[in-house]
Amino acid sequence: MTSNAEMTQAQPANAHPGKTRPGKAQPPASDDADSHEARAIVLDQISQTFVADSGQPVEALRDVSFTVDAGGFISVVGPSGCGKSTLLNVISGLLRPTAGRVTVGGREVKTIRNDVQFMQAHDTLLPWRTVLRNVEFPLQYQSLSKQERRSRARETLAALGLGEFEDAYPYQLSQGMRQRVAIARTFATRASIVLMDEPFSALDSQTRVLVQDMFLRAWERDHPTVVLITHDIAEAVALSDSVVVFSDRPGTVISNHRIDLPRPRSVEKLIFEDAVFQQYMRTIWSEIRTSIPTDR
Repeated sequence: MTSNAEMTQAQPANAHPGKTRPGKAQPPASDDADSHEARAIVLDQISQTFVADSGQPVEALRDVSFTVDAGGFISVVGPSGCGKSTLLNVISGLLRPTAGRVTVGGREVKTIRNDVQFMQAHDTLLPWRTVLRNVEFPLQYQSLSKQERRSRARETLAALGLGEFEDAYPYQLSQGMRQRVAIARTFATRASIVLMDEPFSALDSQTRVLVQDMFLRAWERDHPTVVLITHDIAEAVALSDSVVVFSDRPGTVISNHRIDLPRPRSVEKLIFEDAVFQQYMRTIWSEIRTSIPTDR
């Protein structure tokens, strides 16, 4: 994954051998066909300006450019209000950028894409459907038989430790279990691209780590391309291949860190045991803190 932004030069001690260290600039992507095929998402000089109720323009994004490789996992972090969620709306086709161009799978995004799944902070489960039927719901819009839908839903629920709860209703589940059902619903579609806007923010800290580990195992099975928006730097580093750091509004890319942590990963072990993980967190937090105006 690459960015047109200047890469940070900070490098932690004791980085894993044979890997790219944080902040090491990545080589420019070539324009040959194979390279273009490998880029699932390309953001090229994206800017977005809204008009406030007062009639004054509000610039949310400015000249945002980076790419996401097919099957890659990238997180975007930055101060509150820096345009992170706006960026997901642009990628999904819910919002046309004021300037710039976004392509998904080599095609410019001009409308909502059916091959892109969007997972938000709240689980949005249908309360009148069982867990199994909630996971089956988006599969109804795919060319699958009822038997295929049920089989895929059950397989995904089992992978997230929810196989014995397929007949339960959302109100009978804890918040962590509901969020796992939402993850199962997202991954059951086997969409090639998944956009996630603070999907773990409603969970308490202990449950969050457990659900993140289950999420990682589900992602490692199918490897969809993921763009995650989060305020949680630890979450971004633990889950991602790269972390893009946004400035304060208007959001611009100030750095793009390639995360040099081997997979498969355990979020719990990284948080408590890994010195390289801690160095990434310190570096990224320092960049975000520096970008916030002192008069706030």
